[in-house]
Amino acid sequence: MASRTDEMVRHLKALQMNTPDIEASAVVSVDGLIMASQLPADVEEDRVSAMSAAMLSLGDRIANELKRGQLDQVFVRGEDGYVVLVSIGEEAVLTALALSRAKLGLVFLEMKRTANELSNLV
Repeated sequence: MASRTDEMVRHLKALQMNTPDIEASAVVSVDGLIMASQLPADVEEDRVSAMSAAMLSLGDRIANELKRGQLDQVFVRGEDGYVVLVSIGEEAVLTALALSRAKLGLVFLEMKRTANELSNLV
């Protein structure tokens, strides 16, 4: 039987297969620990996990302080692409790196679907 981490990795692989514009993805705990990842070799898991947890926490605080309701996602756009974070319940975050040409509607839709599937595993 597959471990919980193996199941999470399977979902990350499916996300990247269904959305080719997503180059990499990870599931990170709110404490900043990598739970599962599909990151390229040149990307440091520890840095991604720490930054993801910090961005999720800050985004949550901003949404609450400015009365925007419960945080749905954090979105960062750089000249070479996007970083999108979607919360997985209250315990984790799904982080994805997308190409600059990505169809963001599809990225958001697939990430939300994947986050819902992952919520049973975190």
